[in-house]
Amino acid sequence: MTPPLSLRRSAARWLGLFVAALMRLIDWPMRGLQRLLGERRMAYVFLLPNLVFFSLFVFLPLIINVVFSVTGGAALFPSERPYVGGGQYAYLFDCDSFLDPGSCREDHFWRGVANTLRFTTFQVVAMVLFSLVTAVVLNMRIRGRGFFRAVYFFPVLLSPVVVALIWKWILQRDGLLNAGLTALGGQKILFFIDPGWAMFWAVFVSIWAHMGFYTLILLAGLQAIPADLYEAAEMDATPRWRAFWRITLPLLWPNLVVVIVLALIRGVQTFDEVFVLTGGGPGTATLMVVQYIYETAFSNQVQNFGLAAAASVVLGIVLFGLTLAQLAASRRRSA
Repeated sequence: MTPPLSLRRSAARWLGLFVAALMRLIDWPMRGLQRLLGERRMAYVFLLPNLVFFSLFVFLPLIINVVFSVTGGAALFPSERPYVGGGQYAYLFDCDSFLDPGSCREDHFWRGVANTLRFTTFQVVAMVLFSLVTAVVLNMRIRGRGFFRAVYFFPVLLSPVVVALIWKWILQRDGLLNAGLTALGGQKILFFIDPGWAMFWAVFVSIWAHMGFYTLILLAGLQAIPADLYEAAEMDATPRWRAFWRITLPLLWPNLVVVIVLALIRGVQTFDEVFVLTGGGPGTATLMVVQYIYETAFSNQVQNFGLAAAASVVLGIVLFGLTLAQLAASRRRSA
């Protein structure tokens, strides 16, 4: 039942009085700060909470990580750890051949590097191709276009752990996919025992989970292309493939560069999905760099915080370089 009009007006009036009193309560100290600091310096007051949180949870851990990377021992507190300089980095890079992880003293790290490079290469290439094709199709005037756009973006909303658990349930020995294969008269496939299958499904699940995000970026770029260009090409009887090659790709290239760089950054720091799906196995077939860092610092029987910190610094430098590439691509896009 709808409340009477007089009651609603009274509630709105009391709510307005409460909000006005609250604003005056906030206004008094802010005016005092503005008189004390000046109008130009008031921006720092609003930035201060974010700067405090950034310092506590980003900048300070980064400094501690760098300090740990130049120390040794098993102690947790930095003051109790002996200084070893670049010893941890020298141990990581002690290899006869970087192309052969078995020739390195810390072979697990380089197997993680090799797996990460292989995973990122296949994942980025397939991600960009599938995202581009999907964006082009969803940009056409097809029936149910809004529904399909929502369906392709839905996996992005799921937690990576949830995505991995869903696909692990589908792909396990007695999972949904093997149940379908046996129902059709086939044999069960042990997807997580064969190294090739394990890497394939790690790449596939990652693409399935994140393709919607990159499709959205490319779709926005396609919708920004003026329709007059396609109409002019159609009047000149230009084939569709030629219009795509001569019009769509050049104008979509800035978006493609952003997608490629973002996919590279995410591929290099992949951890949760692959860890939950395969656990890095079989053996070290799907061991990634971030998983190596996690296990070296926390999961192994002998926890080596210094070595894990050195590996994370190396990974951070790589990600920093990719971030600079993304910023450069964004500036070119703006220009």
